[in-house]
Amino acid sequence: MIDSSLPAAGVRLRHRTILRNVYMWMTLGLSFTAIVAWWISSSPGFMELLYGRGIAPVLLLSLGIVILVFSLSRNIMKMSVRGAIGAFLLYSVLNGLFCSFVFIVYTRYAVFQAFAVSASMFAIMSLWALTTKRDLSGWGHYLFMGLIGLIIAGAVGMFIGGEAYQFLYSAVGVVLFTALTAYDTQMIKRMSDDASMGVDESNFTRLSILGALKLYLDFINMFLFLLRLLGRRK
Repeated sequence: MIDSSLPAAGVRLRHRTILRNVYMWMTLGLSFTAIVAWWISSSPGFMELLYGRGIAPVLLLSLGIVILVFSLSRNIMKMSVRGAIGAFLLYSVLNGLFCSFVFIVYTRYAVFQAFAVSASMFAIMSLWALTTKRDLSGWGHYLFMGLIGLIIAGAVGMFIGGEAYQFLYSAVGVVLFTALTAYDTQMIKRMSDDASMGVDESNFTRLSILGALKLYLDFINMFLFLLRLLGRRK
């Protein structure tokens, strides 16, 4: 006797891809970040706690975010599914705490404008990466070196300053994370094509979150650099 549920199961399997889940998790993470940032910025008490007591709270928050993202990136395949989900959502919340300053420093119009432009650029680069026949894997080395250079330039900028320097630094950041969006999207697509049908549910979720983390980082950094570049301060 032929099981009539098999064709339906096959259709569900073909539609169950890591890439699709990556975008779902990324959207959820960004939603958490936006909600927390908005809520914290609307609370004078929380803003005083974060930004009104010297630089120590911000440094501790930044350090926690860096440690968490590196730990999640390196160890996600060893973590339980609940642990991986919890760590990703915690990272999104901490980023929301950190990003709450944008509603204080910049006008709301500037924030929403930067977000709209970032979303458009992200969508265009992702679509291009998913449809182009060009192999972007060769970009990896250059993008990594560019990221290291950007970090060094940011540290130097703390001492040099200057509007021209900051403008150039922000412009380079936008270009770099725009290119990283395309590169990471294509790499995740390849991973999805290779692994979606052959992994168990636990690893399927872990790989989806790992991909979401990469694209989340690309988007949030593109947004922050665009805000620095185009945003109107209060």
